[in-house]
Amino acid sequence: MARKSVEKTQAITPAERKKYREHFEIHFDELKWLYTELYKDEAMFAELCNILEMNYVERPKELKRRDRIKELNPRWYKSQDQVGMMLYVDKFAGNLKGVEAHLNYLQKANAGYIHLMPFLESPKDKSDGGRAVSNFRKVKRDLGSMADLQSLTQACHKKGINVCIDFMMNHTSEDHAWAKKARSGDEEYLSRYIVYDGPDIPNQFDETVPQVYPATAPGNFSYIPELDKFVMTTFYQYEWDLNYANPKVFNEMMDNLLF
Repeated sequence: MARKSVEKTQAITPAERKKYREHFEIHFDELKWLYTELYKDEAMFAELCNILEMNYVERPKELKRRDRIKELNPRWYKSQDQVGMMLYVDKFAGNLKGVEAHLNYLQKANAGYIHLMPFLESPKDKSDGGRAVSNFRKVKRDLGSMADLQSLTQACHKKGINVCIDFMMNHTSEDHAWAKKARSGDEEYLSRYIVYDGPDIPNQFDETVPQVYPATAPGNFSYIPELDKFVMTTFYQYEWDLNYANPKVFNEMMDNLLF
């Protein structure tokens, strides 16, 4: 997805941008300390700051309005009257449009928020219930589109229902663009995953760390013949674990999350 630089984007007024930067300044020192303490990389911190501001610039006005309301009660999410409903889109109503068609039911059930289980693009036969994400910016075709998701969230908000999504931060599908480039031997993208040249460390890891699915997905690493390397795959062989020691991974996943 092509992005303009923050300075060239005219989606908000100078006054709004000034307000954002004043608000950000309150948290800047702590955020910089936390980030650079971990990554020791001020250039990547500057990139993160640009990502944060860009996402604010692109954030719809209605969501900004809701943000301001929540700022007045920063503990809103701890309210004891919040009732949540977790659901798989397809099993509940077929697709996102179907969920939107059932909002009266959810409202009568007093749902203060709905928690949508993974619905982003994932390979049909290697999806792990939608958790093996191949594209963090696209809805699974059989469930709808990003436009349908936007329509659903807008309709939920009009009824006072918050929307929560089950977002995979720790791994991608082996069909994700990053994994495909890594499998081709691209060092930049290999560094975005936890990869070892030989079996020694993976074997040591398996000696002490329990396996999530020992019967169906034994081991915590998978050997990739094309690379002659071992990739960490905690859940399934087709889900490659991300390397958060790499600040590029943190920055780009934060961008995906805010998107």
